Amino acid sequence: MVTVAVPTLGAGDALAACLRSLASQTFQRFEVIVIDNSATNAVENAGTNVRVIANPRNVGFGAAINQAYHASDAPFLAALNDDAEPHATWLEALMAAAQSHPLAGMFASRVMLDGSGTLDSAGMLLAADGSSKQRGHGEPPGHFARSCTALFPSGSAALYRRTMLDEIGLFEEDYFLYCEDTDLGLRARWAGWECVYVPDAVAEHRYSHSAGRASPMKAYYVERNRLYTVARTFPIAMLWKTPFASLARYFWHLMALFLGRGKTAEYTRSGHDAWLLPFLVLRAHFAALYRLPQLWAARRRIFAQRRISSDEFRAVAAEHAIAVRKVASL
Repeated sequence: MVTVAVPTLGAGDALAACLRSLASQTFQRFEVIVIDNSATNAVENAGTNVRVIANPRNVGFGAAINQAYHASDAPFLAALNDDAEPHATWLEALMAAAQSHPLAGMFASRVMLDGSGTLDSAGMLLAADGSSKQRGHGEPPGHFARSCTALFPSGSAALYRRTMLDEIGLFEEDYFLYCEDTDLGLRARWAGWECVYVPDAVAEHRYSHSAGRASPMKAYYVERNRLYTVARTFPIAMLWKTPFASLARYFWHLMALFLGRGKTAEYTRSGHDAWLLPFLVLRAHFAALYRLPQLWAARRRIFAQRRISSDEFRAVAAEHAIAVRKVASL
């Protein structure tokens, strides 16, 4: 019934813990495909019920998930980070929600920050500049104990219906890292698919264990892929506002840096130079400008398949919005 796709780069203890947690699932009708992006065949002793796809190079998160999709014919595809450990009833809760919500194509887990007792995500939120952030990040899990509609799930622990993926397409491989779940979720929303938050589907997540919590690489890909997503999926009524929202977010990032808060402060505490950030932002904008013809062609394809109006999309985005000031403070 379910193929669980687990991309990995470093393998190691985190992946071993992830696979142990999958082996203890109460729902048994699933398979596990580990996609090894290390280029060194690092995955050893994965288990008799685990398939391994070994890539000769790091193809990125989205391409790895897509490989599992192509290697499977299960009606559901679950994406799971190698640094996530789902509770025993994780798949059982997700599949129960899938059976109860036939119009939903996406299912969001209650992802906990490992060892903190607080949330990593309860679905995702969208800012006016295209930035996406985890709903409930850092908050007590009791605040998000009820099932509800979400915008789209975090790709760290998500379930997708194959029927939806067959219709709208898979993860965008050009993103390489970060925001692939945002692009896929917004494309699904345009096509009229819903997302359900499933609080009983719990997974513990060592946040950004593989790629680092704040690094130049992460800063670049998040900024570039945000621009990709805006160009591909935002209606004109939202698109023209994004430059102003971006400037506001940059301002609040600067304020957060002075106050020692948020990702910019974390970036400098990690030993990286703050002066590099403007260059990373410029590089991201040049990359998006260079790719603009391809992005606009993708936009035409996405909008040709849409089943909701621009006003309906804006209403959905507004229902699950996050202020750029809040984005900068997280």
